Amino acid sequence: MKPSPEVPRPLSSPLRPLLVLSLCAFAIGMAEFVIMGILPDIASDLQVTISDAGLLISGYSLGVAVTAPLIMILTGRLPRKTLLLLLMLLFVLSNALAVSAQDFSVLMTARILMSLTHGSFFGVATVMAAEMVTADKRAWAISVLVSGSSIANIAGVPFGTWVGHALGWRYTFAAIAVIGAAAVAGLFRLLPGHLSTRTDPLKREIGVLGKPEVLLALLVSALCFGGVFMTFTYVAPLLEQLAMFDGRSVSWILVLFGIGVTLGNVAGGRLADWSLRPALIGITAGLAVCLFAFTVTLESKIFAVADIFLLGVFSFGILPCLTVLVMSKAKEAPNLATTMNVSALHISNAVGAWLGGMVIDSRFGLRAVPLFSGGVTLLGLTLIVFMILLETRRRKIHRKQQQAIPVEN
Repeated sequence: MKPSPEVPRPLSSPLRPLLVLSLCAFAIGMAEFVIMGILPDIASDLQVTISDAGLLISGYSLGVAVTAPLIMILTGRLPRKTLLLLLMLLFVLSNALAVSAQDFSVLMTARILMSLTHGSFFGVATVMAAEMVTADKRAWAISVLVSGSSIANIAGVPFGTWVGHALGWRYTFAAIAVIGAAAVAGLFRLLPGHLSTRTDPLKREIGVLGKPEVLLALLVSALCFGGVFMTFTYVAPLLEQLAMFDGRSVSWILVLFGIGVTLGNVAGGRLADWSLRPALIGITAGLAVCLFAFTVTLESKIFAVADIFLLGVFSFGILPCLTVLVMSKAKEAPNLATTMNVSALHISNAVGAWLGGMVIDSRFGLRAVPLFSGGVTLLGLTLIVFMILLETRRRKIHRKQQQAIPVEN
């Protein structure tokens, strides 16, 4: 029998490797969201309709959701550092392909190739980030990783949009490719090679996904973020048509949302390390309240802006909590489960946007979207409470069984 592999020890100085992973997340996050700002430029240049160009967004999300688990299964025997380097190299090459795209089909191919890197990167990088630190700092390490995506929304997306308008949309993808290349160099030099080199058997990885508590945790992630995406997809028309902001003001409000996202991400990581259960309940409840209240706060510009900021705080404050929740339920083989969590979030993105559209087209209309979004998140909160009660009951039963076992002399 082979000896079990040694569990990697936390790093004495994990900040630099974590910042490199965060830079990768920044590049990937910028590539995912900047497309929204340059969509009209792409449609005009490639002579397609806006709705056809929108497929570049939905195709990316579906690519992340579908391919991420498959890539994790197919690359299960690769060392994790090698896999991250290969994924980021593919990311750089796919952005270079987007720069050279002369027709829509080539650009769509480039976007799908970019999506191959997204879910797998975050699945692997999350596990590696958690292994760099002690157990009481896991959520903090994950929040440092995710902060790259948060900062991409504050700085990267506005910068990429400005570059696209000033120089052309191809230069936006060129800038992302340069950032990705810098991230590859940082990974090669600073990321330790001994972390997450253990290869859990495929049977164990898939078996963990069959555990009811893992499936329940993934469903919680999808529901909590489904509510966020259901409203955020339509945040521009909500602010413009109901709160009467102009387009320029909406851009600055979204920057404020990004600042809230960054602050919430850091705070959520700290709170999850302090106590995961209260953090999950408190932040999800705050998120539901913000969504429900948005229907009312739209009547006042000041309150609407404050609500958008708090929505950013709570929506990404819960992300480290949800990630740690899934990892704790799948601790025997966390790689595939963590990647499935990324897929669940992207599926909730697509479904949330679709449900929001259904509400708009119904007799309830645009104003009711935050109301229904809050209901979805409230359902996620209900599942969190149910999961905690179930786990508490299971522990009590186990404790009684242990006490009932006679002690041998």
